[in-house]
Amino acid sequence: MSTFIISGSRGTDDPTMATLPFMAAKTAKEQGHDVVLWLWNEAVTLGRKGVADHITGVNLTPLKELLAAIQAAGVPIWVCGACAVARQIGAADLVAGASIKGMPDYIKAVAERDRSVTF
Repeated sequence: MSTFIISGSRGTDDPTMATLPFMAAKTAKEQGHDVVLWLWNEAVTLGRKGVADHITGVNLTPLKELLAAIQAAGVPIWVCGACAVARQIGAADLVAGASIKGMPDYIKAVAERDRSVTF
């Protein structure tokens, strides 16, 4: 088993790229790996309740289904705090399993993980 931090930076502006980190997190977890999903830049909007309901990338599983799968699997969803503030997203706005984290949390996780995958 490996440990992964999977980072996404795209949001509703690019549904296909927004979906890929969720697909990767789901797949890695299904393969038995320890996974953290980090959302930063525009991807923080995907951590807001209801947003995933409207995202489907080209020829991909709807984000709503992927989000439900990673939530059910217990994958932590970390939302960049500075990015969230810039988009007026607070902890109460987040989907289940998501929490606001800072850059020190991210850097610590990257240092502790075997793999870092970025979309």
